[in-house]
Amino acid sequence: MTQADAAAAPRARFRPPAVPDVEVRGFWGARIDAVASRTADILYQRCVEAGMLEQIDPDRPVPAQSIPFHLDHDFTASTVTTQMFWDSDLGKTIETAAYSLYRRPNPALEAKVDAVIDMYARLQQPDGYLSSWYQRMQPGRRWTNLRDCHELYCAGHLIEGAVAYYQATGKRKLLDVMCRYVDHIISVFGPGGQEGYCGHEEIELALVKLARVTGDERYMALAKTFIDRRGQEPHYFDGEARARGDEPKTFHFKTYEYNQSHEPVRDQDKVVGHAVRAMYLYSGMADIATEYGDDSLRVALDRLWDDLHSKRLYVTGGLGPSADNEGFTADYDLPNESAYAETCAAVGLAFWASRMLGMGPNARYADSMELALYNGAISGLSLDGATFFYENPLESRGDHHRWTWHRCPCCPPNIARLTASIGSYIYGVADDAVAVHLYGDSTARLEVGGHPVRLTQASRYPWDGAVRIEVTVEAPTRFTLHLRIPGWCPQARLAVNGGAVDLAAATRNGYATIERDWQNGDSVTLDLAMPVQRLYANPQVRQDAGRVALRRGPLIYCLEAVDNPVPPSRIRLPRQARFEARFEPDLLGGATVLAGEAEAEAVQDWDGALYRSEPPAAEPVPIRAVPYFAWDNREPGEMQVWLRGG
Repeated sequence: MTQADAAAAPRARFRPPAVPDVEVRGFWGARIDAVASRTADILYQRCVEAGMLEQIDPDRPVPAQSIPFHLDHDFTASTVTTQMFWDSDLGKTIETAAYSLYRRPNPALEAKVDAVIDMYARLQQPDGYLSSWYQRMQPGRRWTNLRDCHELYCAGHLIEGAVAYYQATGKRKLLDVMCRYVDHIISVFGPGGQEGYCGHEEIELALVKLARVTGDERYMALAKTFIDRRGQEPHYFDGEARARGDEPKTFHFKTYEYNQSHEPVRDQDKVVGHAVRAMYLYSGMADIATEYGDDSLRVALDRLWDDLHSKRLYVTGGLGPSADNEGFTADYDLPNESAYAETCAAVGLAFWASRMLGMGPNARYADSMELALYNGAISGLSLDGATFFYENPLESRGDHHRWTWHRCPCCPPNIARLTASIGSYIYGVADDAVAVHLYGDSTARLEVGGHPVRLTQASRYPWDGAVRIEVTVEAPTRFTLHLRIPGWCPQARLAVNGGAVDLAAATRNGYATIERDWQNGDSVTLDLAMPVQRLYANPQVRQDAGRVALRRGPLIYCLEAVDNPVPPSRIRLPRQARFEARFEPDLLGGATVLAGEAEAEAVQDWDGALYRSEPPAAEPVPIRAVPYFAWDNREPGEMQVWLRGG
């Protein structure tokens, strides 16, 4: 889509359903169950063991700057330094618990979360201010360093936790606490106040959620204000630094590109800096573009989208190759073994893509959301829900493994809350339309134009491309049903009540559109072909020159040493190699594997030589590829996504 096309595209405002309105089964249901049965409790317990409750509980002594840490962790330090962003980790943990409690009642966990909420309610100051770091660890310094110290970021995650907990349990205490806090924030940063905004974006999308659940448009306006201010001159962070007695523009990463405040957001055309911050900013921009019909934001977002997807995105939907800035480097710089590709960044891409769909169904956004969800994001959570990846490389020598916790524990609750809330990403609802963005076993209870509508999907997706949707309505109801035809699908068939639909005529922006008076019991069937496909990187991606990756449906595949007779680094995939897609119910919780024949370079005839003038001999070997998201759930060993091949 060109910028002119984007500016001319019609707008229909689509909003995601609340998590309790969608029952998820099948592939994602199993992952939600893992979060509800294990991860949610693990997150709470590890927050406790890290000392977070000591920081937020006003009835306990102020904690020391570092405290003993007794978990069986994967880093060597025996202490964890108290963190200014711990409120955000607790906010995400509360959000995960909320979705889990809706899925599976857990009175013990609910009581623990209620106790944490009580601590925050007691901690809140009379004027509404609430930050455990600035109240307990750095009193007297609030609102003095928005650039570096995460005050508004932490508020955002607590807001999202409050909204989720209210929707899942009906309990308002934290929601009311956060409304009072946002009222205070408006008094400081609203009209006539300070011109500030956060150095780590997040509060923008949280305020949109709060406005939608409360109906208070002041919260939406504050989100827009933060976005409109970003990068304006004179630069707020410069003045803030002078007020602290610091030199302007002297901080760790030396440039405001790191937090995307180097220029006004509508002028930005390059995805730069810290990857998670960038994704959160663009998510907030997309929400505001949707809510206010802001074409200037939409055009800027499409420029940024094109930059990311044409030059800076891994084939897995991971992003941000560098550990130095947890973010972006140069165009086409996509190393595999050293890929940072933080779990939170792929989660953020799913957020951004989902919010772009608020402006209307478009497969360019939904395809990317699906890519991130099924690959770069859920790779960060083990199949049993107990261990995590922070970095998600596309190649490993066998020494990269999941850990139980991290001194910067942002990823575990982030991937957990995303997984547990996946139902809100499957559908979008407008006044007279429903969009189905993702496929899989689920039932959505929606309201369209004031009429209740239930859609029930039956499918083995992503292992199989056959989808059946049944419509339940109390009376004939007219609305438009938008069904995504994935970009990876070379052939699709669509029928309504058994009658074939002409996809060529019905498809726009990658979605098949069916407008009709829907009757109770109507059914839609969609068959999506899922061939095994070879993917090649742009020749400017030097790390993938002469290599090939494998995809089937929404899933990117990899080779693990445990499945193959030789290390993946020695395997070459001939152009004529063919694959059989085979579902194995006892492997990795049930997964479709790709089995085929390849070549391996023989090592037996080298007689200890390191170099020689004759090339290695090739020998045929059977190979088996598994979905990338499931790697490192078995015996350790080499892993590769990009294979040598033709």
